[in-house]
Amino acid sequence: MTRQMHLALFVTADGIHQGGWRHPQASDADQGFGFYRRLAAQAEAAKLDMLFVADKLAVDDLYGNHFATTVRYRASRGTEPLTLLSALAVTTERIGLGGTISTSYTEPYHVARMFASIDHLSGGRAAWNAVTSVSDAEAHNFGRTEHYDHATRYDRAAEYLNVVRRLWDTWEEDAIAPDKAAGTYGDLTKVHYADHAGKWFDVKGPLSLPRPPQGHPVLIQAGASGAFQDLATRNAEVVFAVYPDIDRAKAGYRSFKDDVAAAGRSPDAVKILPGMVPIIADSDDAAADLLGELDALVEPLAGLSFMSGSMNYDLADHALDEPVPDIRDLIRGSKGRFHYVIGKAIEEGWTFADLGRWYGSSLSFAKMVGSPRTVADEMERWLVEEACDGFVVMPAFMPAGVDRMLRDVVPLLQSRGVFRHDYAASTLRGHLGLDRPANSFHV
Repeated sequence: MTRQMHLALFVTADGIHQGGWRHPQASDADQGFGFYRRLAAQAEAAKLDMLFVADKLAVDDLYGNHFATTVRYRASRGTEPLTLLSALAVTTERIGLGGTISTSYTEPYHVARMFASIDHLSGGRAAWNAVTSVSDAEAHNFGRTEHYDHATRYDRAAEYLNVVRRLWDTWEEDAIAPDKAAGTYGDLTKVHYADHAGKWFDVKGPLSLPRPPQGHPVLIQAGASGAFQDLATRNAEVVFAVYPDIDRAKAGYRSFKDDVAAAGRSPDAVKILPGMVPIIADSDDAAADLLGELDALVEPLAGLSFMSGSMNYDLADHALDEPVPDIRDLIRGSKGRFHYVIGKAIEEGWTFADLGRWYGSSLSFAKMVGSPRTVADEMERWLVEEACDGFVVMPAFMPAGVDRMLRDVVPLLQSRGVFRHDYAASTLRGHLGLDRPANSFHV
């Protein structure tokens, strides 16, 4: 049987290419709810697995110790994920709804309750991207002078995930059984205290609403470090990966699936979806020209301020014309991803200006450049050669960047039998082929 590709759409107001907002094809319109509603309708009509809304809990202000560079050069408008997903749950029927919430600056009970609510309201389509946050800028918004160190935030996240899943299980499936004649509403034997007392959290429970339709909303994780890999192999059901090329993707895919199996889980229990930036035009030459136009619009400081916030290291300490030295040991934020990025800069002999332009072009995700057929060919190649289970489609600019993907590339994938023509399930777990988790209170 032909392997089936999974596709998530990265929901963004301006696209992820740091020159994309300046391109003539990019919209200047205010991206209100109508924009997101139309985008969700397009993605659902194309039968994508899910919409995904990323988040960060601060405006990056590490570069030069101020937010000036971020505000001046980067398009960074967005909205709080769960607010947007709650609204889109009403306007959509089948597509999954995934959003980012940090384990570093929230409490498990809040997150368990909010995602359970969206799962109920959407009929079983919610997914949580559990991140650990990366920067001091975020810490400063939550009463901390600096962000948790790398080991601490993953230790906290591991306990956090256990608490949330335990809370989702505190109501058994048939705990609500109204009997009007007897005057009883719920079965006391089927509602439980979580009774969690750990290093980071003390949570009694139970949750204040029944178990979600999916049992647990789908758990997404994103990262590349060893600490991330250890946590994700034991917990994640979808991994949003950063692979800049197919060779790194194939190696990362094999390694991660092997680690999942070593953790006692089926490799099929985790879907690996690398981010992919499509640059699509009528011909391969036209697409290459389009990429050149976009890259020429990248202000190096846009890329460097983005990197500084994610690395939790101020790149403004270095001159733009300075060759990039080995600063990997100074990274306090996202480690695995930027160990590769800095290593590549050293290998290529780049200056910091070169690095800013390169990172601003793709954020180190793979770019697939060409005609619709060429892009479809490359996506199919990654799937067939086991470099991925699908992709997170990350448009370079909006709305044209996503229009061509959904209108011209997805139908080609459907015609080749590697992507669905229609939904066969009503839940996100169903779309992804993931099992419904057993309730941990069943012994």
